[in-house]
Amino acid sequence: MTTKDDRLEFEAHKREMSLALGKDEASFQQSLNTLIGLDKFDYFYLWSWMGVPIIQLPADILATQEVIWATKPDVIIETGVARGGSLIFMASILAATGNDKAKVVGVDIDIRAHNRESIESHPMSNRIKMIQGGSVDDDVLAAVKAEIPPGARVMVVLDSDHSYEHVLAECRAYGPLVSEGCYLVVADTLIGHLTEEQAFTKRSKVWLRGNEPLQALTDYLAETDRFEVDPVLNGKLVLSSSPGGYCVCRKA
Repeated sequence: MTTKDDRLEFEAHKREMSLALGKDEASFQQSLNTLIGLDKFDYFYLWSWMGVPIIQLPADILATQEVIWATKPDVIIETGVARGGSLIFMASILAATGNDKAKVVGVDIDIRAHNRESIESHPMSNRIKMIQGGSVDDDVLAAVKAEIPPGARVMVVLDSDHSYEHVLAECRAYGPLVSEGCYLVVADTLIGHLTEEQAFTKRSKVWLRGNEPLQALTDYLAETDRFEVDPVLNGKLVLSSSPGGYCVCRKA
């Protein structure tokens, strides 16, 4: 007996459900309330990747993996190194794509010695380059661009200072580096959906609606026609810290 090959139907159903979920405000609000409740347990900080803390929610980790696997960038630039788990994670997915030269460039104004040691001693360290300094400083941008070989496909993840002015400046500085077909990911857009009473306060800094990544991304997208918010990927990003933050580059 021959079993029907339903792979195309399966993928079509995923797309349909993702788009439907993205339009379901009640489900999004339920997800939002869940994350607000979980924050008292430091839920965002409970995960690791290959032994290194990764300050990301599982939904965002899966979404980023899907993007990397589908687009196969040669260089991923991430602003905001923190404890290094995201660098390790993205380097490991690049390794799985089979591109021996693919790498991750991590930028942070303060790469602390113990975090640097965790990254540099990791088996994925040969795929990681770290640059310390302000992400939009001229010398740092020059150093980042020097890590991009001619013709390389580039993806960018912005996850450093989440204030409006800084994220907008990062979008303007790093958005032009993203290759056609690759993604610009603006992290922690969830903040823009929170009221002042709902804001996550167990942080070194607290950002409120209007002074956060979602507003910065919205204004950046109004300035350029190179990017569009991926409706399928973002549609399923409930229980996520970055809903609406995954933007695909449609123009070179």
